[in-house]
Amino acid sequence: MEADSLLHEIVDYCRRAGVAESTFGRFAVNDGKFVSRLRDGGRVTAATASRVRSFISSDRRQASRASRPLPADTGARPASLDAQEPPAHVGRNFRFFDNRQKYQLFVSTCSEKAVVAQRVAMELANIHPAPPAVRVFDAGFGDGTVLLRVMRAMHKRFATMPFCIVGKEISVEHVRMTLEKMADRFVEHPATVLVLTNLNYTDAPSLAPASLAAATSLVWHEVALRGTTAHEFEEQIAALAPFLAANWRVNTDPATGNPVYERPAVLVIHREDHRFLLESVIPRRGGSDAGYDLVIASQPYRARAALEFKASRVIAPLARSLAPGGRLLAIHSRGDDPGLEILQKMWPGENPFEHDRHQMLRAVKRALGPAARCLNFNAYSDARSLFRFDMHTLPSELSASIGTSMLFAAWNAAIYVGQIDDARLEAAMGDRRYLEVTGEVLRRHNGLWFQDESYIISRHRD
Repeated sequence: MEADSLLHEIVDYCRRAGVAESTFGRFAVNDGKFVSRLRDGGRVTAATASRVRSFISSDRRQASRASRPLPADTGARPASLDAQEPPAHVGRNFRFFDNRQKYQLFVSTCSEKAVVAQRVAMELANIHPAPPAVRVFDAGFGDGTVLLRVMRAMHKRFATMPFCIVGKEISVEHVRMTLEKMADRFVEHPATVLVLTNLNYTDAPSLAPASLAAATSLVWHEVALRGTTAHEFEEQIAALAPFLAANWRVNTDPATGNPVYERPAVLVIHREDHRFLLESVIPRRGGSDAGYDLVIASQPYRARAALEFKASRVIAPLARSLAPGGRLLAIHSRGDDPGLEILQKMWPGENPFEHDRHQMLRAVKRALGPAARCLNFNAYSDARSLFRFDMHTLPSELSASIGTSMLFAAWNAAIYVGQIDDARLEAAMGDRRYLEVTGEVLRRHNGLWFQDESYIISRHRD
């Protein structure tokens, strides 16, 4: 009676969720033949039945929290971008990290990408890769500038070792921009496996969605590049545009207003003529080894997000993915710089940088619980942890009459780093006072610079 009742519940769930019974068995009890055995009269213990019902209940709750299902008959549901929890005072239309104009202007006028890449490259001397490859995870690669520079530094230090580079990004534009930079990497370091995904921070390191519905609808695409020249690789990478347009779509979560993936996707790229060497490095659908030698977490969360949210939903899952001897480098904005001064002159008392590295590390320890015993948490001194980056300027541009274009660029950089939402920006930009304030700060400091801070989480080598 118990087996018949359980079988009825499973069949009903699989039909509603649109998943195969074998897939359900693998996710629920790690046995793809569980349902068929049950149908053939197999017995089931009370503990197993409880485990199955708990899985069904949990997966239904997760699906109900997600936004609307896809119009196609895949049964997939978009999962919310977990690092994009909106600040309490910001409405649902807050789209800070999706504002292409602010982002592009900030990247092109400030040196943050180069400075962060240099800081990441320093960590390569402290990692201890083990066969079959050097494994790196970039938790939000943006336009790929930092990742590109890090891969160059990796080749200099580990010229003969295979690379497995996994990057997470939900924006299709960022994926396109990153792929445009990668053709040369496959020439200089042919033993490279590049993996891009839009999965959330919990699922991305293992490339395996926790949700049964998401796992069933996962789009897994492997590309074996043919040829030996950067031009040939560039042509084949450019040909991925239709795949990205069809499968890297973003919806809006009606509950939070955050961007969410329409369907989970994983893109795996490697050279065909190195497949024999990379056979044990290329990840397979169904999950892969999440043991990373280096995890890059540069600005992976909104500064205004709740402390426990940032610790438990972003940094803790990344820390769990470290291999023995692996290191996680996290970087976030600190404030206490001319950029924050501009914001405070416009909005007195403004301080989006509420949590420093010490608070973050304590919160991550709490989120990890007993698993924290296998990790080292290093805040380091200010001399080692803090670093600055500047807005590019010429001495002649900082004369008594600062050009309007420079004022706009400086203002944009300040509000981008400070994560000011559009509602407040519209009110502040009603007159020219914001440009006057920006010019005053630029003249006082002879330029504009910002301050970041970093911290390290590393796994014990033994």
